[in-house]
Amino acid sequence: MTEPASDPASRWHTPAMQARLRRRHRAERLFRGFGLAAVATAVGVLALLLGSIVSNGASAFRRTELLLDVYFDPDRIEPIEGQIRSERTETLGRVDFGGLVRNALRKEFPDVEQRSEIRRLQSLASSGARQQLRDLLLEQPSLRGRTVPIWVPADDEVDLLAKGRVERAVSEEDRRLSDSQLAWIDQLETNGRLRTVFNWRFLTAGDSREPELAGIFGALVGSFLTLTVTLAIVFPLGVSAAVYLEEFAPRHRWTDLIEVNINNLAAVPSIVFGLLGLAVFLNFFEAPRSAPVVGGATLGLMTLPTVIIVSRAAIKAVPPSIREAARGVGASPLQVVAHHVLPLAMPGILTGTIISMARALGETAPLLMIGMVAFIVDVPHNFTDAATALPVQIFLWADSPERGFVEKTSGAILVLLAFLVFMNAFAIGLRQKLEKRW
Repeated sequence: MTEPASDPASRWHTPAMQARLRRRHRAERLFRGFGLAAVATAVGVLALLLGSIVSNGASAFRRTELLLDVYFDPDRIEPIEGQIRSERTETLGRVDFGGLVRNALRKEFPDVEQRSEIRRLQSLASSGARQQLRDLLLEQPSLRGRTVPIWVPADDEVDLLAKGRVERAVSEEDRRLSDSQLAWIDQLETNGRLRTVFNWRFLTAGDSREPELAGIFGALVGSFLTLTVTLAIVFPLGVSAAVYLEEFAPRHRWTDLIEVNINNLAAVPSIVFGLLGLAVFLNFFEAPRSAPVVGGATLGLMTLPTVIIVSRAAIKAVPPSIREAARGVGASPLQVVAHHVLPLAMPGILTGTIISMARALGETAPLLMIGMVAFIVDVPHNFTDAATALPVQIFLWADSPERGFVEKTSGAILVLLAFLVFMNAFAIGLRQKLEKRW
C-alpha cells in the first residue's frame, strides 16, 4: 500500500521556507524604503531649491519709491510749449534734472548744507528719477514753473533697506548706507514719503546697470523672437525628415547610419552647437551677431534631432491597420501619410515639439557662443536687432557685483520657471485632448 503524497501547500510552512520568505519580505521592505528615501530626498532638495529662489526673488516684484515735491524751475528749463516732440527732446536734453531732484530732497531736509552730505542725500533717489522727470515734462509741457508731487524710484540700497535686506545693527563702515542716510530714510517713512509698490518696471523694462531700473521685458522679447525662428526651422524640417525616414526611406545601411547619427546628435552637448553656429552663421555667412535669427538657427540645429526622434515615435505609434485600410480603398502612399497617418500622429508630434521648445528656452551655452551675452538696453523689434535671451540675462545678473541684482536674478529665474511649467503643462494638456486611444 503506497503512502499518500505530501501536500504541496505544506511546504510553505516548513522552517526553511519560512526563513526564505522572511528574507524576501525584508529585502522588499528595504528596497521600498530606499525608493521612498530617494523620492523624499529629491523632493526635499527641490523644495529647498525652490524655497531659496522664491525667498530671494519674491522681493524683485516690489520696489521702493520716494515722494518728492519737484519744482520745475523755469530758470533751469527753457520754454517748450508749441515745439514739436523732437524739438522738445532736444531742449530737455540740456536740462539738469538731477538738480531738480536734489532741490526737492533739500526741501525735505533744509539742514543739510555740506557738499558731501548733499551728495549722500541725492543718492537716496535713483538715477532713473531724472529720466522720469524728463519724460513727464516731455508729455506735459505745462508743468514748467509748477511744483508737482511725484513718486520717483529709490536707490537700490534704499530699496534693500525697505525690504529688510540691510542690517542696521552693523557698524557704519560695514554697510553702504551711512547713519545720516538711515536717519533721512526713517524721517521720509515717518512723513509718509516712502512706500513699496508692485514693480511693474521689472516686467516692462529692458536691462539697466542700475538694479532698481533693470527689467526682463527685453530678454523676454528676445527669447520669443529666438524661439519663433527655432520653431520655424525645426517643425517643418523635423516632421518632414521623420515622415521620410519612417514611411518612405528604403531600409539599407545608409538609412541605418543616418538614424544612428540622428540619435547621437540628440546627445551632443549644447555648447557644440554653439560652436557650430559661431563657425557657420557668424564666421561663414557673416550674420549679425547677437541677433535672434542667429540664436534661433543655432537652437534649431540643437533641437532638430530631438524633434525628429519624437516625431518618428509618434508616427510609428499609429496602428498599421490605418495604413492598410487606406491602401485598401486605393489611397496612394502620399495620401496615406498626409490624410491618415500624419493627422493621427500630430498630437505626439506637437507635444514633442513643445517640450523641445521648452528645452531651447532654457539653453544658455549656445547663445553665449554666438554673442548674445552683450549688454542690451533697448527692446528688440525684429529678428535682426541685437537682443539677449532670458537665460543669458539671468547669467549676466548673476555675475554682477551689485547686491540688488541678487533678487533680480532669482526673480528672473521664477519667470523662466513659470514659462517652462506653462509650456510643459500645455504640451501635456494638448496631448491628452487630441490623442486617440486604440
